[in-house]
Amino acid sequence: MSGIQHDDEFRDFVVISTPALFRTAFMLTGDRGHAEDLVQTALMKTSRRWTQIENREARYAYVRRVMVNTQTSWFRRRRVIENFVDVVPESDAQVDDFQAMEGRTLPALAQLPERMRAVLVLRFYEDLGEAETARLLGCSVGTVKSQTSRGLARLRTYFADERPHSEALRKGS
Repeated sequence: MSGIQHDDEFRDFVVISTPALFRTAFMLTGDRGHAEDLVQTALMKTSRRWTQIENREARYAYVRRVMVNTQTSWFRRRRVIENFVDVVPESDAQVDDFQAMEGRTLPALAQLPERMRAVLVLRFYEDLGEAETARLLGCSVGTVKSQTSRGLARLRTYFADERPHSEALRKGS
């Protein structure tokens, strides 16, 4: 494959895949800036090996795996306490897709440990099976199952306080 054809093919992939990759990265990181950095880093790493990925259908999965591995690596190195704000600064079109989620789901996900959050995002947002999630995260299927169970239990607890309020609203009280 010529260099020009390689560049055009990669450029097309980036244009088509970036919005979906950004959404996944945003859910993994919980931060717009980190998500943008994560997508750019994953695409940069992927571009170096683009011609080696023979199965065209596997390219998105390859980039997603690079994102998960990179996020895991960054998390291990970064032990900084982050400050969450009540109002998200100016949003753009990519983040607007999350407006309904921002108020409830993303803060709940942010409370979870990195591995647990990654498992839930891959299993339920990316709709991957247990085996594929385990392969991407480099862990056992049993670990995926236990992290899924514990993560969902934590989310149920997180949302339990909202349930009585929403039921009262439905009843008109």
